Amino acid sequence: MFKLNEIKELIKLIDQSTVQEVEIENEGTRLLIRKPGKTEVVTVQAAAPAVQAIAPAPVAAVSQAAAPAAAAPAAAPADNLHKIVSPMVGTFYAAPSPEAGPFVQKGSRVSDKSVVCILEAMKLMNEIEAEVRGEIVEVLVENGQLVEFGQPLFLVKPE
Repeated sequence: MFKLNEIKELIKLIDQSTVQEVEIENEGTRLLIRKPGKTEVVTVQAAAPAVQAIAPAPVAAVSQAAAPAAAAPAAAPADNLHKIVSPMVGTFYAAPSPEAGPFVQKGSRVSDKSVVCILEAMKLMNEIEAEVRGEIVEVLVENGQLVEFGQPLFLVKPE
């Protein structure tokens, strides 16, 4: 978990640099700081620490209220629904090819090994499995949409 004074110090350092965005993952917590007015603190399950940097612009301040506010949307859907989230940044494809029908749609029944979509990352097609048995209640992204790491893709009502 990041301490508020550590976050403030990071913001000052980034503001004085040419870095536009920094993302740090540590002990299951993800901190994302973007210069052009967006600062986010999001808690997610993380496998390993990572640091990423990008290019310039002015930084926004983070407040103690920012952490709970950013984490709250992740818990907004019904408590009994399972979220299938993106394990990587990539392009979401609902079907195996442009001519084919979608892997799943609202109302589809899935098993834990059912392929629900493909995520293209660096020209590699990655099949994403449902992880749970149940019924697809909602598809949260559009075909061809760019998705972020940890972004919810589907809501599933588990059996």
